Amino acid sequence: MTKPKILDLFCGCGGMSLGFEEAGFEVLLAVDTWSDAIETYNHNHPSPVGEVSDIRNLDDARIDSLLSSGPIAGVIGGPPCQGFSTVGTRDVEDERNHLYMEYFRVVKRIRPQFFVIENVQGMLTLAGGAFRDDVVKRFSELGYSVSHSLLNARDFGIPQHRKRVFFVGVLEGEFEFPSGSDIPGVTTHEALSDLPRLDVEHEGVHEFDYPGPPATDYQRYIRGSAESITQHLITMHTEQTKSIIAMIPDGGKIRDLPREYWEVRKYNKAFQRMASEGVSITVDTGHRNFFHYDQNRIPTVRENARLQSFKDDWVPLGSKTSQYKQIGNAVPPLLAEYVARRLKKYH
Repeated sequence: MTKPKILDLFCGCGGMSLGFEEAGFEVLLAVDTWSDAIETYNHNHPSPVGEVSDIRNLDDARIDSLLSSGPIAGVIGGPPCQGFSTVGTRDVEDERNHLYMEYFRVVKRIRPQFFVIENVQGMLTLAGGAFRDDVVKRFSELGYSVSHSLLNARDFGIPQHRKRVFFVGVLEGEFEFPSGSDIPGVTTHEALSDLPRLDVEHEGVHEFDYPGPPATDYQRYIRGSAESITQHLITMHTEQTKSIIAMIPDGGKIRDLPREYWEVRKYNKAFQRMASEGVSITVDTGHRNFFHYDQNRIPTVRENARLQSFKDDWVPLGSKTSQYKQIGNAVPPLLAEYVARRLKKYH
């Protein structure tokens, strides 16, 4: 049976694509301007449909060429919209919004049965809701019924507190967002406890065997088809840093320590430890001040990937710094999958 085809614009390392593929869609083309992310994307997909390209290169001729092989059911992606962040302005034509407008241009040309825009939650309220209002108005005029919802990854069996807004437009009917109410929560301990403990002697070690069988449903899921663990490379901290981390309790932060330690880092989110029985804070592009629940170090790339719901058989490429950034910028694949499964009935 032919799978419905989609385009992934601003695809990054492929989190949204992975979720849609798990739900039964086929990505026809994925574009991003960041070469590291596209290398990772293509390395982890059966066919290398990722292209290092500006969305403006996806002109009418290229779109028509893609359509010549059959209909495109959906367009997904997270276009940057910095121009909406200027206080007091509602100028949708601000040049910083050109990528959002290019996304709109592609949807207008293709007229897929659905589109998905993912972005940070602030896009609901920036400039008095100008971005939110423009998405609804602009795409409604193309004939789409547009809905939006703030989804938190933790509500969908992902061990991370991560709120993102999803705008979904469908040509037929009304889209109903998944709630996640029937999905059991997953703690950081349940997500990570089957990974090898790391210490000084593991510096430079790039691959590990699993210490034992999976102990939780999430561990069973997240191992995928992997037979070993990669990207679990320890970060070496100074003895001073490790001694401070060691004093922070499970789920605690630097403010739990005596005042003389507060000045080590100058901002409020400095030096937090995961709560083993809770979920992670939002995985960012570095996680330099967020520590393992019982090891005195920052999470590894593999641990961050798990907190984002990337399976162990998914392997990011590029420098270690680049891998952290790619993962931090991604849409959690499992969250994308739940949205995609709801969209299957609209194709």
